[in-house]
Amino acid sequence: MREVEVKFRVRDTESLLLALKERAVDLDGGVFQDDQAYAPVGWAYGDPKGGVSFVRLRTVDGRHTFTLKRPAENALSCDEFESVVTDREQMHSAICAMGFVPTVRIAKTRRAGRARDAVVCVDEVDGLGTFIELERLVAEDADGEAVQRELAAWVVSLGVDAERTTETYDSLVRALSV
Repeated sequence: MREVEVKFRVRDTESLLLALKERAVDLDGGVFQDDQAYAPVGWAYGDPKGGVSFVRLRTVDGRHTFTLKRPAENALSCDEFESVVTDREQMHSAICAMGFVPTVRIAKTRRAGRARDAVVCVDEVDGLGTFIELERLVAEDADGEAVQRELAAWVVSLGVDAERTTETYDSLVRALSV
């Protein structure tokens, strides 16, 4: 399966929440996500991401998840593989032994709900602000860019002050530090 997503920076969180409520999108109470991003040795921000595997360790409420994402059409349309791990430090060591290096840490609070066949996430990202992200799982041969156009049109139809970004959170966090 492939995860296809769109992401928008939101300028007015309350307007967004109201628009989602009007569309019957019920968000959960939110969880804090502590993410460590990794890139392959030799890859640097600014290099192409297409076809390159990136990994992440995420901790939510003491539960650790390892994720590998490999961008297909673009950085927000990725083949994705995910598994729960029991020991974050051991997994960190294994990731480094596999030829990856830690890049940035991303801390965010995520509230999630559903709209038709998409997951709707409202993220408060430390240092970056509020984002709405729509995610859909599709078949490997699906046209990811067509799915992104459809998801983006739904966000635009909400009528909130939001700007689309094609960057991942790790790239946005990294840009803050340079």
